[in-house]
Amino acid sequence: MKFSKLLKPEAVKVLTSASSKKRLMQELGDLVHVAYGLDAGRVVEALNQREALGPTGVGHGVALPHARLEGLDEVVGAFVVLDKPVDFSSVDRQPVDLAFALFAPEDAGVEHLKALALVSRTLRDTSICTKLRANQDAGTLFTILTAENSVQAA
Repeated sequence: MKFSKLLKPEAVKVLTSASSKKRLMQELGDLVHVAYGLDAGRVVEALNQREALGPTGVGHGVALPHARLEGLDEVVGAFVVLDKPVDFSSVDRQPVDLAFALFAPEDAGVEHLKALALVSRTLRDTSICTKLRANQDAGTLFTILTAENSVQAA
């Protein structure tokens, strides 16, 4: 599994308007709608339903919201950097400024888990997170994510 299979350049964005977790979820829904044509309302609803099971803020300013969606053919993702961190009920109680959302078909078992593991492993790397936080250009962020993955896989 590679980031380049999970993520389109259009699904990467720097957010200046997300002032809360709710607003972040809405921004992710809009971003996924534009990048993949998914219904933004369904995306937000699915993310919130998953979040109700337990927060997906994994610590160190990183959140990995994810959901399964009917009608999706493959696992896809969206990545955002927030210019102002928001409370995400993270395990370490730190606000979130990096969020990678994953969406999988309802029947995607192992592929969803592989994608979640890849994203989690990558965003646990402090040097990658430092590079992501230091850049405000979506194209550069996409390059960092996709290039770092090929280095890790080697």
